[in-house]
Amino acid sequence: MMYIKNNIVILIGILVFFASLTFGQSRSTINEGVDKYEKGDFVGASENFQKSIDEKFENYKGHFNLGDALYKQEKYEDALNSYKNAMALAETDEQKAEVFHNVGNTLLKSQKLKESIGAYTESLKLNPNDLETKYNLSYALKQMQQQEENKDKDKDKEDENKDDKKDDQNKDKNKDDQKKDKKEDKDDKKDEQNQDKKDDKQEQQQQQQPPPEISKEEAQRILDALKDDEADMQKELRKKKGKKVKVEKDW
Repeated sequence: MMYIKNNIVILIGILVFFASLTFGQSRSTINEGVDKYEKGDFVGASENFQKSIDEKFENYKGHFNLGDALYKQEKYEDALNSYKNAMALAETDEQKAEVFHNVGNTLLKSQKLKESIGAYTESLKLNPNDLETKYNLSYALKQMQQQEENKDKDKDKEDENKDDKKDDQNKDKNKDDQKKDKKEDKDDKKDEQNQDKKDDKQEQQQQQQPPPEISKEEAQRILDALKDDEADMQKELRKKKGKKVKVEKDW
């Protein structure tokens, strides 16, 4: 029994030793990553932070710092995934608040204003005195307000453009109608001119045609008939008025 107990004690000691060794390596890797991060080597820092996670996945600082390094590289979706892992491993309200803060920054950079406002709000619930989070929340709210105002302006402009387009269409229609009327007037005038020309041509043709020839006998007969009509007319007038009326002759 004593022998087995001693073996168990030795085994536990070995496990603690290797665990402390792994933790020390992970911590050292994170520190190297922090040094690179502060020098602006965000790619190198990412590699170190990822290595620390590979060495020990349940590593809040590794995930959180990796999120920061990815954020600096503008890899916002990857950064959010790292912050999500960090949130799952956060043990204190302070840690959760700083994760929410950085999530808000990442969403703000991604132009997801509504979501970023939600993240900053959650951060302030956990750490109400964080001035930086308050400032960022205020900034996000102003951006949201400006975005809404721009939407309203764009809508008003779009409506105005629609009205202008409608007016232009009406103007074009009026122009088309005017052109159509002018064309119809022109066509009517052209028809009249053609008709006038046709009538003139017919008149010219009629004028150019020689008068019908009549015989001397027929001409004398017509003249005698007119004289007889005149004599009869004079008689009728004298009966009615008792006065002779002079009638102009055109032959």
